[in-house]
Amino acid sequence: MTDTAATGRQLPDRLDNPLKSAVLSWESLLVLVAVVIFIVNSFASPYFLNAWSLSDLTFNFTEKALIALAMALLIISGEIDLSVAAIISLASTLMGLALQYGADTPVLVLVGIGAGLACGAVNGALVTKLKLPSIVVTIGTMSLFRGISFIILGDQSFKGYPKSFAWFGQGYVGWVISFELVLFLVCAVIYWVLLHRTNFGRRVFAIGNNDVAARFSGVRVDRIKFILFCLTGLMSGVAAVLLTARLGSTRPSIAEGWELEAITMVVLGGVSILGGAGSIIGVVLAALIMGLVTFGLGLLNVPGIVMSIFIGGLLIVVIALPILFRMWRQRA
Repeated sequence: MTDTAATGRQLPDRLDNPLKSAVLSWESLLVLVAVVIFIVNSFASPYFLNAWSLSDLTFNFTEKALIALAMALLIISGEIDLSVAAIISLASTLMGLALQYGADTPVLVLVGIGAGLACGAVNGALVTKLKLPSIVVTIGTMSLFRGISFIILGDQSFKGYPKSFAWFGQGYVGWVISFELVLFLVCAVIYWVLLHRTNFGRRVFAIGNNDVAARFSGVRVDRIKFILFCLTGLMSGVAAVLLTARLGSTRPSIAEGWELEAITMVVLGGVSILGGAGSIIGVVLAALIMGLVTFGLGLLNVPGIVMSIFIGGLLIVVIALPILFRMWRQRA
């Protein structure tokens, strides 16, 4: 009797049939879903297939997707950051404050990215140095960062950003191809290489599967987690620059609810909420799907609250499906 028959389990072998594994992968399903949604949108609205409409579609998800790239690595490591939207708010507020003192475009960009990096470092230090749960820490810093923005601005707003700064959020590198889209694609390639082709990425997976075993194997767990929090803060700062440049103003309520959408992109992309599994390609496809859905609903004049309900429901369904499937397999 073989070991497989004795244990009653079928051990997967990805080398047995790589083509079958690719076809039956989660990423293949996401591609199919994206194609179906694209076709439905093209029939639902006569304006969807316009080149400039498709260009506007990219503005609908690129900023959130940039955060999702870094968030994917963080969740794979077994941690989470719920303060990303608040980091955007604080970074945007500090950029507006710098503008009042005469800062030019390079300084504004540095302030936004630097503020995001600093906020990420605060989260990382609290989690790795004080050994606090990341969900508790980032809930606290979410209120802290957003609260500082409200203290500085109140019900006011910062306006008057220079045209050269606005290009980062509104500019095109050629025809209908926006700077935001190009930046997102470049970052996606960088994060794919970092996660799937480097020792750093392998250590991230190892930490997510078993951080104690990884620590005993010589992996600097705390150091890597700190770097991941810094990367998440950095990408939030980049998103703050792009969003502020696109809107042309700063309010303390900016990017409200974006943490939910970023996490939904990550989980929909196949990243395990428990850590240890996931891919950047899946996150990119999930970001595209969410962009297609929300943009299509926008063309049909669907209220924003309906979109929020949809995103919340989608997050619950995506998290619950693997658990329900596992329970069904065990009963079968």
